[in-house]
Amino acid sequence: MQTVIVNGQSVTPSKVVCIGRNYVAHIEELGNEIPDQMVVFNKPNSAISNTLYSSLDEPLHYEGELAFVVKSGKLAAVGFGLDLTKRTLQSKLKEKGLPWERAKAFDGAALFSEFVPLPSGVDELSLRLTIDNELRQAGGVSLMMYKPQTILQELAKFTTLEDGDIIMTGTPKGVGVVNAGECFKGQVLTGKEVLISTSWIAK
Repeated sequence: MQTVIVNGQSVTPSKVVCIGRNYVAHIEELGNEIPDQMVVFNKPNSAISNTLYSSLDEPLHYEGELAFVVKSGKLAAVGFGLDLTKRTLQSKLKEKGLPWERAKAFDGAALFSEFVPLPSGVDELSLRLTIDNELRQAGGVSLMMYKPQTILQELAKFTTLEDGDIIMTGTPKGVGVVNAGECFKGQVLTGKEVLISTSWIAK
């Protein structure tokens, strides 16, 4: 089973619950419709990886996200997450009205920084992603259609969140292709203060 580091301790999530289409600008850049209700899909534990791949059968697309670890039914820690997507395959599946799992839940589809204790001002959290020192994505709770606490409440209506489970809250605009050799640097901020900074070199 794959693990993540939460407050300096190794934790094994049973699953990663992802929220899709949570930033209007990202919905528009992919030409999607704004959904009537929260879009939810899961990644299994086996999707978690420490290696950023540029291609697995086809080129991969990156999506930087704020990620939260759940404990005792509450949001307990925050980190930076990369949701990797087989975009060509996803488009084909969407055209046929089929589920996204083959394009979203494959091994290596989720990368995470360490997770740190959740600050009191959740609404002030934001993310920043640079690739080779060029800013590609920036956004945060203020731009979300569904805020973290609302996401937690909605998920609780139909699924059990085990201690250690991760919630990925969607991505702002600026997604794109992962190229081998690029340096990805993800940060989580509260206001102007950097809480977490992590990096990966794409293979």
